[in-house]
Amino acid sequence: MAISLYDILGLSAFENQLKRGNQMKQQAKLIFVGLGALLLAGLWPTTARAQQKMEVKEKPPMYSYVAEWEVARDKFKEIENQLGKNSAPMEKMLSDGAIVGFGTDVNLVHKEGESTHDIWWSSMSWASLMKVDLTLRNSNADAPVLATGKHFDRIYAARYYNWRSGSFTNGYTRVGIWKLKTDAPDNAVDQLSKSLYVPMFEKLLADGSIYEYEIDEEAIHTGDPSIFVIVVIANGPEGLDKLTAALGESLKGAPFALPAFGSWVDYAAHRDGLDLTTGTYK
Repeated sequence: MAISLYDILGLSAFENQLKRGNQMKQQAKLIFVGLGALLLAGLWPTTARAQQKMEVKEKPPMYSYVAEWEVARDKFKEIENQLGKNSAPMEKMLSDGAIVGFGTDVNLVHKEGESTHDIWWSSMSWASLMKVDLTLRNSNADAPVLATGKHFDRIYAARYYNWRSGSFTNGYTRVGIWKLKTDAPDNAVDQLSKSLYVPMFEKLLADGSIYEYEIDEEAIHTGDPSIFVIVVIANGPEGLDKLTAALGESLKGAPFALPAFGSWVDYAAHRDGLDLTTGTYK
């Protein structure tokens, strides 16, 4: 299956993106066989490196706790009101330095058996992350709506991330869930982050198209340990269009990245998410 750069982040298929004649396709295959293993190891063509113009380094881990609920549609307003009540204590913990960001999500593309709403917060330490969890558990213990549906918890760690300070109510969060193949290199997520994702996201962050991005792996493995998750919070629906346009530009600058990516991930295991997000970052 052909994989486009749009598919890499779980965006709409970029159909007919590289229509070529059969001869060009055969030539490309020969090139990919010889060079695919080198591309994401920092040996891309000079033009791609020139466009990158930045050195990407791994950061200290940022931990994110996501508490999710699946409730019936007639409970949507009630749970949104309840989760919104946590803003005041979260603001205080943000001010105190316990967390670096927090917010809530409404799942816009819901599937039975998956969450409809969540609340999340991010911290630079396990101690602060769990103190916030205890505070919220106590403050929400008597909320009837939280007991009406299914509940899930997830904890992630990211070493590639950044955000814009401030609050927003119009975030559209794109989530791409990917599974590495068993023969992918041990540092595949690092290579993908440094060579492809971070340079593109940083440009979008700088021009205000997105509020935040992070590349996550589970810190507590409740799922497959070969999974990694790409999260991007766009600035309104217009930000989604700008993200799509940026992906197209990245494709022009690094056309050989796609086969390398495809050789490392199990495309059949890929899943997407789209949330409406309210959040605040320090």
